[in-house]
Amino acid sequence: MSLNSIKKTCLLKRVIVRECRQLVSRPLYLFCMIIAPLFCYILFTTLMWNGLPTDLPVGVVDQDDSASSRMAIRNLDAFQQTKVVARFQDFAAARTAMQRGEIYGFFYIPEGTEEEAINGMQPRVSFYTNNTYLIAGSLLFRDMKTMSELVSGAVARETLYAKGFNERQAMAILQPIIIDTHALNNPWLNYSVYLCNTLLPGILMLLIFMVTVYSIGSEIKNGTAQEWLSESGDSIYIAMAGKLLPQTLIFFLMSISYNVYLYAFLDFPCNSGIMPMLMASFLMVLASQACGIVMIGTLTTLRLGLSFASLWGVISFSISGFTFPVMAMHPTLQALANLFPLRHYFLIYVDQALNGYDMAYSWKSYVALPLFVFLPFLIINKLKKALQTYQYIP
Repeated sequence: MSLNSIKKTCLLKRVIVRECRQLVSRPLYLFCMIIAPLFCYILFTTLMWNGLPTDLPVGVVDQDDSASSRMAIRNLDAFQQTKVVARFQDFAAARTAMQRGEIYGFFYIPEGTEEEAINGMQPRVSFYTNNTYLIAGSLLFRDMKTMSELVSGAVARETLYAKGFNERQAMAILQPIIIDTHALNNPWLNYSVYLCNTLLPGILMLLIFMVTVYSIGSEIKNGTAQEWLSESGDSIYIAMAGKLLPQTLIFFLMSISYNVYLYAFLDFPCNSGIMPMLMASFLMVLASQACGIVMIGTLTTLRLGLSFASLWGVISFSISGFTFPVMAMHPTLQALANLFPLRHYFLIYVDQALNGYDMAYSWKSYVALPLFVFLPFLIINKLKKALQTYQYIP
């Protein structure tokens, strides 16, 4: 090893030791890098522990009060997501209860429904859901629609029986084609599987943005930037490497913890094994730190840098594609989505953990994440000048 290499190694160690002292001396780092991620991991997984919300409160307006209507209500209450909690005399009372938030929807059966159905007069059964609460409204809409179709089918079946058809003939008319459905890779339709696998790394990514910006921006704000640079021999590259390496190690350990928690403890689907996900997590940590450097290097003010980091991090959840498909967005947004590390991590998760594809199918995302590491080189000189000359103004 050359003398120059030994000197650089010694300078790097000095910066690392300095950064480790700062990490242990400020409780804010402990909270943002360890406590907050662990708290969020537990919070979000326990919020969706059952996978889907169950026993959502609904009401019924049964003005028919017949054997068929009572059977329909019992069957509706038997659905896992639906619980009939109130019976109302009329439409107005049920609507008022839904407006007050007492129920998420109600099933309306008008008077004479059974008689009209028997006479072939095509009665109308209505259901109303409050889609202000999207998940609750969607689940109840599905259950109530299913129930209305089952009621219609039951009446038609009894009519066919009365005309002399046997069960096989009646079912061939009611359901000429049997649909066999299979939910691939998440047959339980567990919302936690869909959401937590991207929410947890997304929160960690947001914290990495904030910590990276804060650790560099606080040097400028507190007037210690020149001391930091002098420890590195006035090399911005050694300074940045020494500051970020301890953080990289801690954040990677936190990413390992959520991978083990999700795939080993909670037994979420991980069809390609945990190693591809650990690799994706490590690359996401590096990409997030690179983005943090760009954020503070572009604005060079701690206040503005933190605002930039929080904005970019929050937008990541919407534009990554796990809540709304990117392919359905405007073409401009589809292109911008590639500028967010969480988008590429999400694509890797879908291919590797959910679908169990070979890593070759995810090569674009595996290549995209390391490319973020090269972004700081675009602003590194500006950042060094700011560290040397910038005067913080409160």
